[in-house]
Amino acid sequence: MSGTENVRRRRSVIAASVAAGVLLAGGGGVYLATTASGDGTGAGAATKAADAAGPPPPLRLEGGSGGGTAGGGDTGGDTRGGPGIAPGEPDPGGGPNGTVYTAKGPLPQGPSSAAVHRPEGLVTSAEVTRLAEALGISGSPSLVGEVWTIRPEKDGSGPRLDVSEKAPGNWTYSWYDGGPAGDACLKGRACPPPGETKPAPGGTPLSEAAAKAAAAPVLKALGQDDAKVTATQVMNGSVRVVNADPVVGGLPTYGWSTGLHIARDGRPVAGSGMLKEPVKGATYPVVGASKALAQLNEDSKGTGPIGIGHCPTAPSAVDGNGKPEDAGTVGSTPKPVEPTPPCQTIVDRAAPDQVPVTAAVFGLAARDVAGERLLVPSWLFTADPADGAPYTVARAAVAPEYLVPPAKPTPTPTPPPGDGTAARAVESVRVEGDGRRLAVTFWGGVCSTYTVKADEQPDRVVVRIIEKSDPERVCIMIAKDFTKTVTLKSPLGDRPVVDAASGEAVPRR
Repeated sequence: MSGTENVRRRRSVIAASVAAGVLLAGGGGVYLATTASGDGTGAGAATKAADAAGPPPPLRLEGGSGGGTAGGGDTGGDTRGGPGIAPGEPDPGGGPNGTVYTAKGPLPQGPSSAAVHRPEGLVTSAEVTRLAEALGISGSPSLVGEVWTIRPEKDGSGPRLDVSEKAPGNWTYSWYDGGPAGDACLKGRACPPPGETKPAPGGTPLSEAAAKAAAAPVLKALGQDDAKVTATQVMNGSVRVVNADPVVGGLPTYGWSTGLHIARDGRPVAGSGMLKEPVKGATYPVVGASKALAQLNEDSKGTGPIGIGHCPTAPSAVDGNGKPEDAGTVGSTPKPVEPTPPCQTIVDRAAPDQVPVTAAVFGLAARDVAGERLLVPSWLFTADPADGAPYTVARAAVAPEYLVPPAKPTPTPTPPPGDGTAARAVESVRVEGDGRRLAVTFWGGVCSTYTVKADEQPDRVVVRIIEKSDPERVCIMIAKDFTKTVTLKSPLGDRPVVDAASGEAVPRR
């Protein structure tokens, strides 16, 4: 089988594995949390119940009652979550054919109960400073709006750290615009002389062991000394990605990772993660791995065949007077109508994909609960398809009687077609020229057109991606990355760029 076929098969297997609540794991674990609801089924209720007597409150897992999350390995990118399906993520409907996961051995029963964990509190200046020192960044953090930031001085090039003040303390670290030079360099590292830029990418990357060693001080500053660390991925030919899945409450985690990009000289040149360690919440009864796997298979049955829809029909033949030939005359017997075969579907129903499960570990997986991200007791299954690399599928282990269906969204007025009100999440931004030109990168559909708008404020610049689409146009649902530019009235300076869709600072590159 060719490499292309492997990739296609791999994507179809992942797409068919998820029934709801998709999350891709990768080189970083940034998630932008929102306020929890007050209906008694949210994260706040789960935390209050930790110290209260009586049964725990029900959990409303967004995207499905039990859900499944699939990750295809290291990606070196953020794992931002949110409503809906992000571009490139698996289809939460299970795909057209579905997937059947089969255990290749006995499955563990696991514990009888386990607690949810959630982020809580505010990030302090001292916590930001500790992380900055581990990254080798000098300077004191300043609070700009709701974001702690340490920005490069001098000419604006060099390392930058942004940390959200609200838990979980999403942080991003980048090294951009030529990188550090002279006394703006990372402490303790060899630097180019003043006026020179950092070396261009290329060369041989660090070994996995050396990259893990370089990342160790940062993980220690984050309290993640015991994290599960991998360093198999290489980016740009010379940058090795170190991914760390922390241990929380004595359990392994999934979807809460820290990602660090290590250059060939041992410097961390980019990274992201969460600074605040989640705290223990309410304790729930949990099911064993066998029952969780059965629930996963039930949710992964697939969405069924995908049809073309409105099939074209040939126009009726007409006679010399312009009337249909089969119209006949008044009182005449109509001609019998020949049966028309059904329209052909694009994808006919096929047998579900058969994927072996080679391991099951009890842990905590990141899930959306009433608008907030929690670590929920889950079974982490290792799926090992015959024609692809192994990957992890997480299934919530909370007993079904403590799970409630997701809330129906409040109806909102549908904007008129093509009025440009749809917003896309911003992935990154690059400052160009004299500091007034922003190159904004985001994911979007191939059949829509996009523009960027910027709202300049004294302490920040808010950018919004505006999408326009033609509702009458038939389009294939394929996503790609776009970069659009917007020109500011004044140079950006040290103001953070904030994504209007999430309210969070956008990483610079």
